[in-house]
Amino acid sequence: MRAGCDLAIRGGTLVTASDQFRADLGIRDGKIVEIAAEIADAREEIDATGLMVLPGGIDAHVHLAQPTSDGTVMADDFLTGTRSAAAGGNTTVLPFALQVKGSSLRECLTAYHEKAEGACYTDVSFHLIVSDPTPQVLGQELPALVRDGYSSFKVFMTYDDLVLNDAELLDVFDVARRERALVMVHAEGHDAIKHMTRRLEEEGKTAPYYHAVAHHQIAEREATHRAISHAQLIDVPVMIVHVSGRDPMEQIQWAKKRGMKVFAETCPQYIVLTRDDLKGLNMDFEGAKYVCSPPPRDTDSQDAIWEGLRDGTFDVFSSDHCPFYFEGANETGKDNPRARTSFKWVPNGIPGVETRLPILFSEGVRKGRISIERFVALTSTNPAKLYGLYPQKGALVIGADADITLWDPERKAVITQASLNHGADYTPFEGMEIEGWPVRTILRGQTIAADGEVLEQGRAGRYLSRATSSAW
Repeated sequence: MRAGCDLAIRGGTLVTASDQFRADLGIRDGKIVEIAAEIADAREEIDATGLMVLPGGIDAHVHLAQPTSDGTVMADDFLTGTRSAAAGGNTTVLPFALQVKGSSLRECLTAYHEKAEGACYTDVSFHLIVSDPTPQVLGQELPALVRDGYSSFKVFMTYDDLVLNDAELLDVFDVARRERALVMVHAEGHDAIKHMTRRLEEEGKTAPYYHAVAHHQIAEREATHRAISHAQLIDVPVMIVHVSGRDPMEQIQWAKKRGMKVFAETCPQYIVLTRDDLKGLNMDFEGAKYVCSPPPRDTDSQDAIWEGLRDGTFDVFSSDHCPFYFEGANETGKDNPRARTSFKWVPNGIPGVETRLPILFSEGVRKGRISIERFVALTSTNPAKLYGLYPQKGALVIGADADITLWDPERKAVITQASLNHGADYTPFEGMEIEGWPVRTILRGQTIAADGEVLEQGRAGRYLSRATSSAW
């Protein structure tokens, strides 16, 4: 063994996005410095016999400590959100810095950095959310921030306080093309949703279940087509986030077959939940626990998502962790008086950063739907490449950060609210039986979580500036 290794991980099966092989791994100063058939000695050793040694999970789509237009309090700040991420096998998360309308994008970003400072168990890097593309933002702030390492930003095609019209979308896409940034798009047709919402309310259909009817897959398909068309016109790569079913997938497949730089993300809720979950026990308010946008669809949509995870339609598998309290305090949870009057007031979003990897591994790898190499690509390597972090992150290669998840493919567990580390007071995946679980999470050579316990001394997360996306 080369002298000076701080840590040797011995006896495990290393898994990359393209291969798996038995080897030992040596770490020094937080970096991977040796991969060999045998590393016999180091200052510290971990016996990984029977375990898979994976690149640390990268959850590229989480919402933490994000302000809301109605004052609803998000259930996770950076402390609880990254603690939950670490327990779930993640070493890096990418939350969103939201521009509040009427405010400077840079000022909002500065405030967001202050919230994260000293509070993170995992590494973090921010996407920007552009909600108010003023001439100042488009001409000065956004270009400067991209050059400063904020190489991706998100736009919305729905929500009253976030939606951009087509002219604004095209302007933002044009900045992204000039600055070589990656645009993430929440693709749902705003006017169609508003129309359906109004019609359903007039018919007295206001239970949480009708959120899934108002946010119809047709509205998602139409907006996906429109976003792709705008991207084609401007010649800019785009990431269509949280794709829920076959209809929007077909638009993405159409674009990919033509060589367009269109990328796609999906999430756990679209492979294990359906819109029937929004019915609750008997069309009651329990269904609010499953309200997110786009909503879960049906079993055909689940089948389509699995097809897309296998065939390359999807590039990234993220959680879209957007946690709210169900009961909450001071009427800030999903179960508040206004939300009980109509589904349109139920806060949109569900927790999932800690359960993302176990759900995909159990439902995908263990059930033979995807390979373990594909699992690594979707959850770590591809996010690192597309969001400008590779090969520092997402890879088991010499010189990379020693971000590693040790995975027990045989461990069985049941997801329960009591076992999770997030700040929310429920999980939409309650009672789900899982086979395969992360047993140790290592960030730059330091264990930050082991056997479901997050180590307080593991609060060593750093902010990451990012390079240009591989989409370019």
